[in-house]
This record gives sequence, C-alpha cells and structure tokens, in this order.
Amino acid sequence: MAVSSRIVLRMLRPYWRLTRGLTLGAQGAVLDEVGRVLLIRHGYRPGWFFPGGGVERRETVAEALARELREEAGIVVTEAAELHGLFANSNRFPGDHIAVFVVRHWQQPEVPRPNAEVREQGFFAQDALPEGTDPGTRRRLAEILQGERPGQTW
Repeated sequence: MAVSSRIVLRMLRPYWRLTRGLTLGAQGAVLDEVGRVLLIRHGYRPGWFFPGGGVERRETVAEALARELREEAGIVVTEAAELHGLFANSNRFPGDHIAVFVVRHWQQPEVPRPNAEVREQGFFAQDALPEGTDPGTRRRLAEILQGERPGQTW
C-alpha cells in the first residue's frame, strides 16, 4: 500500500468511527461456469480479494453488492445472490463486518480498464489462486467450494 493511501486511511478511520458505530461491507464470490472465482487487486492495499465495498446510507446490502460489482469489475448481477455469511473484520477495523455473497448468475458486458482503485482482475481456480490472496478470502472460498464450516471472523 502506498504511503499516501495509508495516511488517508489513517485520517479517515477516526471520522468513520465517530460517524458509524458499525461499518458494513458487501463482497461477492463471483463464480463462473467452471467454478473459478473472480478476484481483484486494489491499488490501495496489497493482495487479492473478492470485489466489493462499503454499504452506504440508505442502501441495502444487496444494492451495495450490485453497485460495487458493477463499479469494480463490470459485473451485472442477473439473479439474487446467495448470502454466504456475515463476518467480523475487527482485526483491520474495530466494528467492521463483511457480508459475503455467492454470485452465480451474472453478466460482464465489459471489463473496466485498470485504474487507481482496481489494478487487476481475473478468474482463478481454487487450486491456482494468485500469490498474495487474502487469507480471509481463501477461508471463504474453502467454505463455499469445499463445504468447510464457516467461521465468524474474517
């Protein structure tokens, strides 16, 4: 993560903490027809993650998921996504939670060009995940694809 990105995050976190007792994010495990998962690499933090982001005021978690998938990966959800679970993400930010959805019905009319937020995206088999895939992302995939018991924390 670039020094300037870390400084901005460090400055915004107290504001978020004061204005939001709890933060909620929505992420999508987008699966293709052969079971590969879509992962993205951000420009502001290291590693590979499911696409997703924060739920805004007056927005449902499903609306946030659809918006974030469209913005980050050009994914349009065509049928309701399945809620996999809700996970505490307190190690990264106290009070943060992530709702993870399994997205099996979607289209990708266009792939957004790399930008400052999303540097790369791709579909990966579970046994060929890119180096640096987030450990929480790996755990969620094992739960979704191998039926492992879901945890409670990211």
